[in-house]
Amino acid sequence: MRRALTTLAALLAVSPTYAYAEGQTVRDTHASFLDVSARQKELRMATSSRVKDAVAHLDSCLKLPAVDAPQGRMIIPRHYLTGSDGPINPAEHEATAPYNSFERRITAGMNRYLATGDLKEAACAQQQIHQWAQANELLDYDPKESSQAWYQVEWTLSSIAVTESVLVNNSTLDPTMLQQDKAWLNRVAHRMIDFEVTHPAHNNHHAWRALGAVATGVVTGDDKLFQWGITVFHEEVDQIDARGAFPLEMQRKENSIHYQAFALQPLIPIAEFAERQKIDLYAYISASGKTIRDAVRFLTDVVANPDIVKVYTDVPQKLRPLPRDFYCFGEFYVHRFPTLPESVAMKTDMQEPTYASRIGGSTTVLAGEPR
Repeated sequence: MRRALTTLAALLAVSPTYAYAEGQTVRDTHASFLDVSARQKELRMATSSRVKDAVAHLDSCLKLPAVDAPQGRMIIPRHYLTGSDGPINPAEHEATAPYNSFERRITAGMNRYLATGDLKEAACAQQQIHQWAQANELLDYDPKESSQAWYQVEWTLSSIAVTESVLVNNSTLDPTMLQQDKAWLNRVAHRMIDFEVTHPAHNNHHAWRALGAVATGVVTGDDKLFQWGITVFHEEVDQIDARGAFPLEMQRKENSIHYQAFALQPLIPIAEFAERQKIDLYAYISASGKTIRDAVRFLTDVVANPDIVKVYTDVPQKLRPLPRDFYCFGEFYVHRFPTLPESVAMKTDMQEPTYASRIGGSTTVLAGEPR
């Protein structure tokens, strides 16, 4: 595999606080992480029972209730009751319910537009986004006060920007509304990564913020957002250890395998966005000789044999049954590399459609093999 032209040694410091990938710019603001027209054709001709089942069971934005923007400052309780593992905090689920419902509704409209060409569904999704844009949602928070609010911003921003990257290909949307919404997205993305200066984190959250930045950078034509996200992809690959693990995710005890997959959920879409801008991140090789493929291969290896994780933690893993978002990134990876061993392994486990609103809703509809 050839070495990527841009390595960390070639990063350009554009400001005293951030490093940006040199020379890598947004060439096409309508290039989603998938070719919209090509995917629509694939879906019309799909014979895969998984893909057909996913299309048949899509939600409808028009039938889901509108989600009001939460009022006031974003204060969200921590996901875990203590630390970064163990029992889940039920108060967090209650606080994030509006964000989850919002993501579900906008991705439902986008998915139906992609699968059926329904312009009303696309307009519904855009109107829901516009409602939150008009309310200046996702801007009033401070990670010092609520780190979970910061995390929620990165996930919801990713969902919106990915959704918008498909919707902008619909020429019937109100251009004034679209411009207003893109301006809001841009503000949200810049505020989100501004906190990186004083709150650096290089686990999966770093990758999620990078997806929000890359997707927003593409939609809004913001090279700095795009380049920052590409640099983060490099940084994440640079962390991959000799076995293919993300070391910080291996510290998550019973959830170590889960978090290896969770870190890949934003990284593979970043690579897909980059491919559409003529940048091959799959070919990026770290100084230790690792690529993102090593992380995917490690994941499929530990799913097949969880005992491999014992070199990192002796805590039994929470693994089976696999949740429907576990291999959501795998739909894109398998679509691009269908014959690689790790793709074959993922296909064995992906018997049911996959879904993750953070990366666009029905990932089987977005990228599942059509045959």
